Amino acid sequence: MTAPGPDPAGQASVWSSWVALLASSGTLICCALPALLVAVGAGAALSSLIAVMPGLVWISEYKLEIFAAAGAMLALGGALQWKNRFAPCPVDPALRQACLSTRKNSARVYTVSVVLYAMGGWFAFVQPWLQEA
Repeated sequence: MTAPGPDPAGQASVWSSWVALLASSGTLICCALPALLVAVGAGAALSSLIAVMPGLVWISEYKLEIFAAAGAMLALGGALQWKNRFAPCPVDPALRQACLSTRKNSARVYTVSVVLYAMGGWFAFVQPWLQEA
C-alpha cells in the first residue's frame, strides 16, 4: 500500500497562513510603526523613515483598503484552518508526524497574523478615536 500524495487542501491552509501573515504585517507598517515612533518621541526617526520610504505615506492613505484586504486574507486563512483541523494525515509515522507538525505550525502562524492585525487595527482606528474623545 502506498502513502497518499500531498494534501492540496492542507497545502492551501499553509500558504494562506503565510499570505495572511504578510498582509497583516502590512497593517503594522502603515499604522502601528508610525504611531509607535511618535508615541516614544521619535518623530525625527519617522520623518527619516518617510524620506527613505516615501511609499509609507501612500500606504497610510489607503489604510482602510489595506485592512480590508488583510481581513479577507485572515478570513480565508481561518476558514481553511477550520476546514482542515481534522483532515486525515498519512498512516506512515514519519509522514503523519510531518503532517501534524505542519498543521500546528500553520495554526501558530495564523495566530500571529491575527495578533498583528489586531495591533495594526488598534493603532489605525481605535487609538486615534480615543485621543479625539
